[in-house]
Amino acid sequence: MAERTRNAVRLALLLNAAGLLARVSREHATALERRFAEVGLTTQQAALLVHASRAPTSPTTLTDAVGADRAGMTRLLDRLEAKGMVRRRRSADDRRAIVIELTEAAQRLLPLLPPVFGQVNQQLFAGLTNEEIQSLAALCERMLANLTGTRASGSAT
Repeated sequence: MAERTRNAVRLALLLNAAGLLARVSREHATALERRFAEVGLTTQQAALLVHASRAPTSPTTLTDAVGADRAGMTRLLDRLEAKGMVRRRRSADDRRAIVIELTEAAQRLLPLLPPVFGQVNQQLFAGLTNEEIQSLAALCERMLANLTGTRASGSAT
């Protein structure tokens, strides 16, 4: 009976913690979406513009950076192209490859985007010490590794 009670307590703890993680994720996403809506973008569109601004890049490179699959990246680029924020062009080095370029409109908007990410993340982690944030990041890496079957980056070999 004691074993059953311990299992029930553990399950309750796991469900509560998982629920809190999901809620934090939703609230974080909602806060970002609200802020980026003010400039006519989604969070994913803003992230793509920030990543694409660093250097000429391909859609394939951007998929990992913004968390999209190939079909999602195509839709994302289509929407940004329709908004006049990006252009696709053939690579000078490889005619089969596409390079994503920011338009002047995107370049004007770009300075507003990183501060939004920073402000929302400051709000998210307000009151936590650097050590607590590092610990939380390490725990999240371990949980992600548990789900993906990969080794956490901070793990010992």
